[in-house]
Amino acid sequence: MYKSMCMIVLAMVFSGFGSEEDSESIEFNSAIQLKRLYDFEVTDLEGKPFNMESLKGKKVMVVNTASKCGLTPQYEKLQELYETYSGRGFVIVGFPANNFGNQEPGTNEEIAEFCEQNYGVSFPMMAKISVKGDDMHPVYHFLTEKSQNGLQDSEVTWNFQKYLINESGQLEKVISPKTDPMDDEIVNWIISK
Repeated sequence: MYKSMCMIVLAMVFSGFGSEEDSESIEFNSAIQLKRLYDFEVTDLEGKPFNMESLKGKKVMVVNTASKCGLTPQYEKLQELYETYSGRGFVIVGFPANNFGNQEPGTNEEIAEFCEQNYGVSFPMMAKISVKGDDMHPVYHFLTEKSQNGLQDSEVTWNFQKYLINESGQLEKVISPKTDPMDDEIVNWIISK
């Protein structure tokens, strides 16, 4: 019975049942090669390679940061979140970016010093990148393009936008820049199985 049902479905697909648009959609979807966060290697603030594959099996928050933004105090809450849940397989990866109002003008060394001195940041911080525009970093193409992440298209709207990645390296949620890092939506996602 199952075999005959499959044969009928296949016959309908190959005989042109449905519109031409449907068959184009099927071809397009089968051609998409979705990516995972683990497919990327980046550079940390000290100029060393950081292979995202090292985060396999962890829940990850990727956040674009800035030192001179009204939301910069979120560093404190990000550090608190990291300290509270890092023992449960959670990690934050910060990407400084100067895409909004020239609010991250410093060098990687200046950013590292600022984060450590002012907020005691101990979660991984990467080298400064671009999170939008023609020079957007490949990690942010993955985070913002449905054709790569399989979830949704999005745009980085400001500093401290948060992307939640599951243990398999797949994008699960996009969180507004203004959302407090200790918000229930984020905490509940971290502690959920």
